[in-house]
Amino acid sequence: MENTNEKNREMTAQESLSLITETLNSSRKEIIQRSSKYYILWGALLTVFSLMVYVLWKLTDKAAWNCLWFALPAIGSPLAHWLSRQDAAERVQNEVSRITQGIWTTLGIFSCAVAAFTLGYFYVSEGAQDFGMSLRAIVSLAGLTAEMVLIFGLAECACGVALKNWTIKIAGFVTGIGGLAIYYITGAEYEQLLIFTFAGLVLMATGLLVKRQYR
Repeated sequence: MENTNEKNREMTAQESLSLITETLNSSRKEIIQRSSKYYILWGALLTVFSLMVYVLWKLTDKAAWNCLWFALPAIGSPLAHWLSRQDAAERVQNEVSRITQGIWTTLGIFSCAVAAFTLGYFYVSEGAQDFGMSLRAIVSLAGLTAEMVLIFGLAECACGVALKNWTIKIAGFVTGIGGLAIYYITGAEYEQLLIFTFAGLVLMATGLLVKRQYR
């Protein structure tokens, strides 16, 4: 009788584990499907802003045009919030979704901190005469673009691991390594901004592929 009870408990535990696993897998698919529009949104904004800053810097030779980057989150965040409200009633909220949100939030905070520290360091220690010279220095000397694209690629790969999706993992790897390749190949100041154009295009392609996978 005891053996029978133990077997029943074991089967119940296995069934519970199977149910949890099935629920998590289903949640991952839904999260991936819904995340496609955010990849497309941020990829499009990154592409547009990087090309805009690239063209303006190249035409005027003024690195201060990089200040336009501050407008990207100012425009993108309300749009992302609007998209999230469209499916708020059906949105999946569980440990997986919280992990992915945490990864992207950490990316944003870490990127802003690195940029602020690098800019402040060059402005103070290198004796730059104005803000524009500091911006030029951190792009041409400090390799800030390479640092940003590596952080971005790592964050995307981490999301791919959390969501168990190879498309997102490969896209993150391509963004990080491909961005580094562009950084070493271009060499010129403003041309390094093409790293972000590349990252934006990869991000949009990721969104489109994921949307196609789970449609």
